Amino acid sequence: MAEVKIQDHGEISLSHLGVLFLDEFPEFNRNALEALRIPLEDKEVTISRLNTTIKYPCKFMLIASMNPCQCGYYGSIDKKCNCKPEQIKKYINRISGPLLDRIDIHVEVNQVKYNQFEQNKEIETSEKIRQRVNKARNIQKNRYQKYGIFSNAELTPKLMEEFCKLNSQSKKILEIAFNKLELSTRAYNRILKVARTIADLENCKNIEEEHLAEAIQYRSLDRKYWYKK
Repeated sequence: MAEVKIQDHGEISLSHLGVLFLDEFPEFNRNALEALRIPLEDKEVTISRLNTTIKYPCKFMLIASMNPCQCGYYGSIDKKCNCKPEQIKKYINRISGPLLDRIDIHVEVNQVKYNQFEQNKEIETSEKIRQRVNKARNIQKNRYQKYGIFSNAELTPKLMEEFCKLNSQSKKILEIAFNKLELSTRAYNRILKVARTIADLENCKNIEEEHLAEAIQYRSLDRKYWYKK
């Protein structure tokens, strides 16, 4: 994994079966960012030149980080933001709604306070996390062995009907979230896939209400900033 600068579709193809990490997400050229949309969906990139068109595979994981505004303090409970409303809106809107819709998980990270460095809380080690992740990946690999896929991210709508079933209470929760957050069909499907993964990490056969609620939580950040009235 490495930080890269997007100059053309080449970096997208080079990230095939790996990670494309974009730091300071809004600072990239908007046209370059919008060029991510189709490859994220189709898992391939098309390069068109004067006399030829070539397709390259680009099945990659996109990870991006950004500040909520140029000074970095918009939404902070500890420090005052010095940006004007129109500056904040312009900065945030460098990332389009359709592109955000293609990112499965949105997480807001608050500033770390000094006293948190000296807390003696037991922290899960990277080795333990790796073991949990590998166990979940093996669950998915075995589950989808006869379907020619390896992970929840690859589930088709038809397979989701079989492996992302919800009980009546979970369906009600998802219906409320769908209407309240004005989610798209794409976001709906991604919530189910993330919930399925959360259940796998906890070694649960079925998606429970708490798994779905956690997955929905990861879709609310764009409504907090991008769709704020």
